[in-house]
Amino acid sequence: MSALPEWGLVVETTVGTGERKHTEAQVVGHVSGSLEEALGELERRARSYSPTHPLSPRRRRLLRVGDGFLLVVDGAWQSFVTRFTVAELLEDSAAPKAPEPVVEAPPEPVAEAAPPAPAPPPVGPEPEVDADGVPVRPAWLGRRDLP
Repeated sequence: MSALPEWGLVVETTVGTGERKHTEAQVVGHVSGSLEEALGELERRARSYSPTHPLSPRRRRLLRVGDGFLLVVDGAWQSFVTRFTVAELLEDSAAPKAPEPVVEAPPEPVAEAAPPAPAPPPVGPEPEVDADGVPVRPAWLGRRDLP
């Protein structure tokens, strides 16, 4: 399955006046999909576009060209043109990198708690026990290290 093509929406417009009048271009958006979808979005933008020049427009004409639209606005003394173009995006050096696939490591085995160390054997003679194995004399009786 191939990815949908990415289309750049380019606007080239006349800026400045007189001898300083020149054209500047910028990519104003992107559309993923068919060329017809990209042209539809570009036409929507071209119809609502309001150029800075001329200050007092007398006539506005939106023309369809092969890959976009041409907006010609006549002013009192000069005409200003804005070109709207759809262009397929082939490369973008500032595009965000695709996220790396996340590979989850298997969970580390949880170390089981070690059983408590056995109590040290009592020092001294074996305590006396009754028939059930219960010491006759409690182990704490006579200890000097207890309060």
